[in-house]
Amino acid sequence: MNAPLLRSRMTVRLADLGAADELARLDAWVMAHELGLPFHRPDWLLAIEESTGQKAHCLIAERAGDIAAILPFHLVHSPLFGRALVSSAFAVGGGILSVSDAATRRLAGQICELSERWSCPTVELRGGAMPGRGWIEKRDSHANFLKPLQTDSEAELLAIPRKQRAEVRKGLENGLTIVTGREERDLEWHHGVYAQSVRNLGTPVYPKSLMAKVLQRFGDNADILTVLHEGQPVASVFSLYHKGVVMPYWGGGIWDARRLRANDVMYFALMDHARGRGCDTFDFGRSKTDSGAYHFKKNWGFEPEPMAYAIHTADGQEPRDINPNSPKYRAQIALWQKLPLPIANFLGPWIAKGLG
Repeated sequence: MNAPLLRSRMTVRLADLGAADELARLDAWVMAHELGLPFHRPDWLLAIEESTGQKAHCLIAERAGDIAAILPFHLVHSPLFGRALVSSAFAVGGGILSVSDAATRRLAGQICELSERWSCPTVELRGGAMPGRGWIEKRDSHANFLKPLQTDSEAELLAIPRKQRAEVRKGLENGLTIVTGREERDLEWHHGVYAQSVRNLGTPVYPKSLMAKVLQRFGDNADILTVLHEGQPVASVFSLYHKGVVMPYWGGGIWDARRLRANDVMYFALMDHARGRGCDTFDFGRSKTDSGAYHFKKNWGFEPEPMAYAIHTADGQEPRDINPNSPKYRAQIALWQKLPLPIANFLGPWIAKGLG
């Protein structure tokens, strides 16, 4: 009578991310799960570790030899921002991917135990199945923007609300050139534009090696689209492709991009490019509620979908604060915006790789 119960007992363990068969099994499970994201995939975990030094891990809950849930995460350490277990680092999504509430609770409990054992006062789950009691849940700080792609370019243009459509049309008249690729040139263009963009916003730039490793590990499931004006890059976006969805992930433009409407042309061109790749959905990604990016995406006709985040802290500890909109960083952001670009690009990656 007890044998079937023993065989169905749930077990939890850390995955062996150095074993090729383990990685293949995890990746196949993520790809088969309806809610699986690029940020759950082993390629994301390992690209982050290889480019930033933040150690990758993955908890697995199994029952009778079958995966019931996974929790990919990084142990993020920063001299400035402290230590945290983050699912997944440098991602807008992640968290627990599960087939049952019981498996979700087991992994939530296990990562809390690991946080104590590894002296990490904060655990951050970015989306996924919510772990429930004992966790701080945030459901109104961020929203995601997702909608279907249209059947062709003209239909896509007409689907954009009138005012934003006018901006796209103006941009298309500016003689801009679109180049898409995965070569070193594309990476150089992208990181150069992105570095200027985030410096102008007052935040440190991620290391170029981060983009390079994601590009390498994701292969044809990642590429870079760059907008050129008179042969010079003015806007660029790094995108991921996942189960028919295009996800523009790291993007930005130089100061002149606004005058040229280069960002508007960039996203419209990406919609065309993604449709040509067989995608049927455009995921405009996460933005802070009521931010400039939030309203920009609404102007394109996307409706915000609230995102759920969960945080657990050790007794008496405050969650780490890496939000660039936090009042405590206002002076630092104002100073960073004034830094010469070479200095910002030299210091930025060292700071940014500890943000996770």
